[in-house]
Amino acid sequence: MDLFQAQAAPRAPLAVRMRPRTLAEFTGHQNVLGPGQPLRLALEKDRVPSLILWGPPGCGKTTLARILAQHTRAHFQPLSAVSAGVAEVRRAVEEARERRRAFGQETILFLDEIHRFNRAQQDALLPHVEEGLLTLIGATTENPHFALTAPLLSRCQVIRLEPLTPADIATILERALKDSERGLGSEELTLAPEAQAAIVNLAAGDARVALNILEQAAAVLRQEGLERTVGRELVLRVAQKNLPYDRAGDQHYDTISAYIKSLRGSDPDAALYWLARLLSAGEDPLFIARRLVIAAAEDVGNADPQALPVAVAAAQAVQLVGMPEGRIPLAQATVYVATAPKSNASYLALEAALKDVKELPAEPVPLHLRNPAFRGAEKLGFGTEYKYPHDFPGHFVVQEYRPAQAAGRVYYRPSNNGYERAVRERLEKWWRR
Repeated sequence: MDLFQAQAAPRAPLAVRMRPRTLAEFTGHQNVLGPGQPLRLALEKDRVPSLILWGPPGCGKTTLARILAQHTRAHFQPLSAVSAGVAEVRRAVEEARERRRAFGQETILFLDEIHRFNRAQQDALLPHVEEGLLTLIGATTENPHFALTAPLLSRCQVIRLEPLTPADIATILERALKDSERGLGSEELTLAPEAQAAIVNLAAGDARVALNILEQAAAVLRQEGLERTVGRELVLRVAQKNLPYDRAGDQHYDTISAYIKSLRGSDPDAALYWLARLLSAGEDPLFIARRLVIAAAEDVGNADPQALPVAVAAAQAVQLVGMPEGRIPLAQATVYVATAPKSNASYLALEAALKDVKELPAEPVPLHLRNPAFRGAEKLGFGTEYKYPHDFPGHFVVQEYRPAQAAGRVYYRPSNNGYERAVRERLEKWWRR
């Protein structure tokens, strides 16, 4: 069977039928496949290396793998890590060995969803990729630097594919409307400009989603038989916004990272935007609340001591009232933390203290600081030289509270922001820092 014969079946979804068959049909990713790019040069010389294609759904990973195989003289062996295991890998290895011996033909093993392979399964691939018996092309939506073992990753070139641009999606839609063999050309449909813009927006860089929306809209027109123009209202009727998000993958971490950085950067509008993205994608609101509490302590700290209680209260409110109403206290706390004065002095102080605890000798607790609440403690000297601060003017007295080698080290350096300015002045007065 020809590599692309299955996708040409007339009853196949439009996204399958319109899958590009050649580099000329492949849309986007010029930074990877454009003239003079390393992968393009390797392809032209039939020297495709082992690759990991990393990108979001619908950006063309599987299609690119098939095109790469078609432009070489190698045999293309597709497997899915969802259903395949070590036995299937071994079978592919034996067939590749026999193919090389009998016909002198090399083998490209395409492994979709490669991040689903565990360490043992990845190790089964390793020697055959290393010796060159298999050229591995893996496709994944997960960060391969986390999902794949270091030995396997070191033998592959990672190609990062970004979501398709709005112009790329528009080109794909126009091609599907004009193609009479595989697309909708025979139906002579027209896509209104505002409808195209709506599909591009809804697809969020995913070609498969864009073509599915177009196909659904065309099916509705076919059933109603009233007109041949796909309008914006029809698009919105048949589709829902496709938010690129995976609660266990890169989008999860990237989006929450953008939210935290917006809080830290004192941009309440950006923070609210990312909060809306997280909530719309179905993220656990308690996960968001926990990150908000951390930001209040780490990034606001004592510059505004009320930020932490506000964030904790928001987390408790989410538990109390649930969703969707829980979004309201989350929004209130997000705005509070974003607009509060910032200081990470407490966080940095703890990190410095932890470093000293790790590197300095673990000296005994000084005698005057030890607990004297037992018989015979005074005879041992426990607490006898301790100065009780409340017995001195201003309820403060200078004394050493650390072992000798840790004495005098300054960890906490208050900022001049918000309430922490007053803390700084107080400490300077007490300790003459």
